[in-house]
Amino acid sequence: MGSLFRSETVCLAQLFLQSGTAYECLSALGEKGLVQFRDLNQNVSSFQRKFVGEVKRCEELERILVYLVQEINRADIPLPEGEASPPAPPLKQVLEMQEQLQKLEVELREVIKNKEKLRKNLLELIEYTHMLRVTKTFVKRNVEFEPTYEEFPSLESDSLLDYSCMQRLGAKLGFVSGLINQGKVEAFEKMLWRVCKGYTIVSYAELDESLEDSETGEVIKWYVFLISFWGEQIGHKVKKICDCYHCHVYPYPNTAEERREIQEGLNTRIQDLYTVLHKTEDYLRQVLCKAAESVYSRVIQVKKMKAIYHMLNMCSFDVTNKCLIAEVWCPEADLQDLRRALEEGSRESGATIPSFMNVIPTNETPPTRIRTNKFTEGFQNIVDAYGVGSYREVNPALFTIITFPFLFAVMFGDFGHGFVMFLFALLLVLNENHPRLNQSQEIMRMFFNGRYILLLMGLFSVYTGLIYNDCFSKSVNLFGSGWNVSAMYSSSHPPAEHKKMVLWNDSVVRHNSILQLDPSVPGVFRGPYPLGIDPIWNLATNRLTFLNSFKMKMSVILGIIHMTFGVILGIFNHLHFRKKFNIYLVSIPELLFMLCIFGYLIFMIFYKWLVFSAETSRVAPSILIEFINMFLFPASKTSGLYTGQEYVQRVLLVVTALSVPVLFLGKPLFLLWLHNGRSCFGVNRSGYTLIRKDSEEEVSLLGSQDVEEGNHQVEDGCREMVCEEFNFGEILMTQVIHSIEYCLGCISNTASYLRLWALSLAHAQLSDVLWAMLMRVGLRVDTTYGVLLLLPVIALFAVLTIFILLIMEGLSAFLHTIRLHWVEFQNKFYVGAGTKFVPFSFSLLSSKFSNDDSVA
Repeated sequence: MGSLFRSETVCLAQLFLQSGTAYECLSALGEKGLVQFRDLNQNVSSFQRKFVGEVKRCEELERILVYLVQEINRADIPLPEGEASPPAPPLKQVLEMQEQLQKLEVELREVIKNKEKLRKNLLELIEYTHMLRVTKTFVKRNVEFEPTYEEFPSLESDSLLDYSCMQRLGAKLGFVSGLINQGKVEAFEKMLWRVCKGYTIVSYAELDESLEDSETGEVIKWYVFLISFWGEQIGHKVKKICDCYHCHVYPYPNTAEERREIQEGLNTRIQDLYTVLHKTEDYLRQVLCKAAESVYSRVIQVKKMKAIYHMLNMCSFDVTNKCLIAEVWCPEADLQDLRRALEEGSRESGATIPSFMNVIPTNETPPTRIRTNKFTEGFQNIVDAYGVGSYREVNPALFTIITFPFLFAVMFGDFGHGFVMFLFALLLVLNENHPRLNQSQEIMRMFFNGRYILLLMGLFSVYTGLIYNDCFSKSVNLFGSGWNVSAMYSSSHPPAEHKKMVLWNDSVVRHNSILQLDPSVPGVFRGPYPLGIDPIWNLATNRLTFLNSFKMKMSVILGIIHMTFGVILGIFNHLHFRKKFNIYLVSIPELLFMLCIFGYLIFMIFYKWLVFSAETSRVAPSILIEFINMFLFPASKTSGLYTGQEYVQRVLLVVTALSVPVLFLGKPLFLLWLHNGRSCFGVNRSGYTLIRKDSEEEVSLLGSQDVEEGNHQVEDGCREMVCEEFNFGEILMTQVIHSIEYCLGCISNTASYLRLWALSLAHAQLSDVLWAMLMRVGLRVDTTYGVLLLLPVIALFAVLTIFILLIMEGLSAFLHTIRLHWVEFQNKFYVGAGTKFVPFSFSLLSSKFSNDDSVA
């Protein structure tokens, strides 16, 4: 709890690692995740560091492992992911592992290459058989029917025209056959016609079945074509056009006997290829199954090894002492664990001289270390999204655990909707160890990471839904209403009281569509409802007016309490950082300004609720008018809420007016007075200098009367102390800006909390509209068709409720709650200018198999 309230104390330590034990020591540190390394080689390029060769070796091993994982996934072999994370491999096993992986990669690539070659040959032979089968129907040519042409026919029997025709026919008749993609047929035919000028005969036929393309692997439709041409020149053109359109061309047999021989040879070769291909695939699967058994551990080991060498590259190398020097940030509570980890690493490496550490003083601000668990992590992430807390300042996440779901529930108050959200979050919590939830899509993973936030938001929404008495826009009568309708009838009262009160009779009930219950009539109002709002208000026509008044006042009360609590938390920061003058000159004036105006407004609200009853409610003054008159000083006296109200309000205004100049000028003048009285001073505590370069306040504040434990009297020379130039104008301007922002923010932030009322009203009205448009219509249908119609109506109502009222309205309320915490609450005390403590931990490494995995 102490760590969550304020970040842990972090110190700077120096590690002296022997060259032979540095790898094992960092491996032990990575398993425990205790320290954050500082880069001592910032001016050195990444390619000039000591262990760049080892990092490249790890990247090469990662490349091989990524290739193995891709092939294992392609073969549909399940990847076993072990629960236990294997340790980083010893240095002696690294070369052996690298050699094994390289041999496995070479073998796999060769087997896969042979498999692809066999597969390509098989596809080509299958295409050839389909081509022979289809082209057999195009032309039937036999040797005995093949025409022969004379190269030089007789001139006596033929005319000159016939001679020229036969000269063309005397050229050798050729054939080109093959397969072409279905989408290229039309363009292919046009190109043949234009280039060959009609000296070709093209025949097409579509294949009945789709075949796989040997080049791309896609299953597409093919057309078989047969092109007849005359002359070698035209044949060359036809072949070039086929190459251009990526046609699969196969030799065409000249005779039927040759066709039969080719067909028989193809069938034999196809059977042989099937046999060889099956054996190759079986062998490949065996190799991949064996590799899949150890690929998970290999991936984790290589990632850890690469992370270790990245950290070693951040260390400085001392050649004379033959050791590595590292500087790390470490929480003081973990120093003993750090020493044990160094001893463990030295023992595993078998070194005679152990590695050791030493705490060193520093002027730098340490990183912010806040320990979280799976419950508090989500709330801490909400705070860190605004800004990581400054070192040792109050952490808002502790209070956000309660205030965040409560303010959300104020806007989302519905018993039914909150219960559905609670059940959904409870389902995620109960199945949080399911592996598919951790590896789900981005949106589902966001819900899973915020499951405990959703759980509390749903639980608090159930509570506020009971307070509002709202369940799917309907009220629930659990304890019986506190209003009695029968007491309004004149027959319930003696005749003497009839003239004093407005009572009902049969005529009034018949002729009035709206009847009003008077709580001043005896017996009408029997007492408040035990929990929440009375269900009778759900039937009232002035229900919205009553709820608006209640929720508006409630929003103002919650907002002022929330902001006041933020100012009070700032006092804890001032006490911790030894800035007591900020309490008297900043925090107390801020509290007086807030409470004398808005705290008094809360007092008036509660006073009116408690003092005025149903009988005196008609003479009760308006809080709004009284609050306005507090600043306007009206000439005529008003009745007021209580006697002496005018004097109390004037005192509060005087206190408010006096707090403003103190807020504007108190701190700068006090620092100026301190600065003129002392020239230079500083303090030390446990090796740390508390003076920071960006804080003139501490320079001016710290003196001999405010020293902490271990402080020493400062000498005249002010040796080893940091003295910054005092700039009164800058301090004054900063304080004036802060004061103006606070004074104006008190008004705007209070108005901003009215979003609690507005979103609660919007959510209730949307629920009412959805019920009126769907469920009310379905329930009013005649009984004959009512059951048939009610089922789809209920289904549609459930879908719209989930997507509109739960998801969209829930997201809206969630964003508004974040705004209230970031702007209205946290800016009262939270600086958020720190750096997050990021330990060197193997648990932060991803264990997924992907190309984009990087080592932190």
